[in-house]
Amino acid sequence: MKAIIKRRISASPASHFSAHLHPLLQRIYGSRGVSSDAQVKTDLSSLLKPDSLKGLPTAVDRIHQALISHQRILVVGDFDADGATSSALAVMALRSMGATFVDFLVPNRFDYGYGLTPEIVEVAKQFSPDLIITVDNGISSISGVDEANRAGIDVVVTDHHLPGSELPKACAIVNPNQPGCEFTSKNLAGVGVVFYVMTALRSQLRSCHWFSDKGLDEPNMADYLDLVALGTVADVVPLDHNNRILVAQGLRRIRAGRSRPGIKSLLNIANRSEHRLVSSDLGFALGPRLNAVGRLDDMSLGIQCLMTNDENLASEIARQMDDLNQDRKSIEGSMQQEALNQLQNIDVDESSLPFGLCLYNGNWHQGVIGILASRIKERYHRPVIAFADSDEEGMIKGSARSIPGLHIRDALDAVAASHPHILSKFGGHAMAAGMSLEKQYYHEFETAFDREVRRQLTEDDLQAIIFSDGELASADINLDLAQLLRDGGPWGQHFPEPMFDGTFTLLQQRIVGEKHLKMVLGVGDDKQQIIDAIAFNVDTECWPNPQATHVAVAYKLDVNDFRGKQTVQLLVDHISVVNTGLRE
Repeated sequence: MKAIIKRRISASPASHFSAHLHPLLQRIYGSRGVSSDAQVKTDLSSLLKPDSLKGLPTAVDRIHQALISHQRILVVGDFDADGATSSALAVMALRSMGATFVDFLVPNRFDYGYGLTPEIVEVAKQFSPDLIITVDNGISSISGVDEANRAGIDVVVTDHHLPGSELPKACAIVNPNQPGCEFTSKNLAGVGVVFYVMTALRSQLRSCHWFSDKGLDEPNMADYLDLVALGTVADVVPLDHNNRILVAQGLRRIRAGRSRPGIKSLLNIANRSEHRLVSSDLGFALGPRLNAVGRLDDMSLGIQCLMTNDENLASEIARQMDDLNQDRKSIEGSMQQEALNQLQNIDVDESSLPFGLCLYNGNWHQGVIGILASRIKERYHRPVIAFADSDEEGMIKGSARSIPGLHIRDALDAVAASHPHILSKFGGHAMAAGMSLEKQYYHEFETAFDREVRRQLTEDDLQAIIFSDGELASADINLDLAQLLRDGGPWGQHFPEPMFDGTFTLLQQRIVGEKHLKMVLGVGDDKQQIIDAIAFNVDTECWPNPQATHVAVAYKLDVNDFRGKQTVQLLVDHISVVNTGLRE
């Protein structure tokens, strides 16, 4: 992918920070819209209060009634990491608060698709629930909630996805993005919403002496923050101040060795140290292994891993999850090569590709098309939708990934408005969405989608931009600064980890792990300072490059911990050859 590097501009005056904060961190925070020490604090006392969450009192009252009456509660989740952590948190919290009958159900993505559908309500009836609580879904489940109502099953919806023009007729809806909700953090993940609901339920139970009357130990909701951190980071929601608090608190518990056995086992199999864990480890090591279960198998396995207190069982399930993730990588790799072959058949010149790119292969795995769309989007920097055949006769499923500047769900909404017969259903976020349509309409949709993307984006928007926090002096490329930046997070979506750029002498280069470029770089013209660097997932047709003597790189300053010895290294996000003008 070709890219241009732009320097970030601080949007906040550094004078609002206390003098003890490192000047570089002041500048970095300022460029991310943080203007004071208060916005950096990640203690729980700074967490937003739940009072302004619309629908919360009604939801808590209904769940409270279910506890009093010993009613059967069924948690209906989603098949991704956010849905898994949400389901695990809800079930464990309810059981700790004295729920007699509580279980969970996750729709198999291949048989039922997403959310509380009428078909899933039929499956749910086997549990004889009096109350269904949806987690990380439900806001678009109009017909599913109607079916539950007809069956005499109450539904409490907890979700964070954007609502459509119609809301489900649930007995309560808790979603910061629903109309009229004044909760200021609209970026909660599904697990964050569930955490607020369960915390409010505990408060209500405490106020009516529920725990003392029942002889129950009052649960400490902070015990679930490891799940909240994992689900929040893995779902790639923006890390606003409130989410940074939730993630930071979860990371602290994990580092202190107080996480659940399932998370410890996943960290162990991913070769990550719990004591040095950062948010990116949750996103790149734990999240994929959890998501792989929902993509290739049944997410119930992942939820079981998160819920068990048996360390041996957690380790065994973690190994199964790791195997599934390896399978996912293999499937994804072959699908990506097939997709690239399709693109070469369209045109080898990127400038001639559609603005909105659609790819279809009936044999692709439904569970992996989202990752495929993401990989192709990263390579060509344009909105991408990957399609595969659905289990439903004559239907295909698509998974979309977008780029900054195009709200993908709104784009699909515009296509549906102008071509009402094409899309059977769709939903999603600004950057990701899913849809279903009849196969016969694929080419019509392909044209309509490209037309809509061209209406909203220009050619300049298709130019990838890497935002840099500037160039570091050679004296600043050291272990102390790397550790300072590491501790300055948690970093993540919309609060990106510090990125720097510079030109280095390329002293050594070799491929490791099949497609990662390991380098030794010289800093400055005298090359007296030598630094290790690694670029992941490079184009092996371009690298190693024996003609390259100097490279321009965009990088993160990282602490490499190898056999107990810590050294500074560069994590390279983008590399280009300076002396020849060639680019990756």
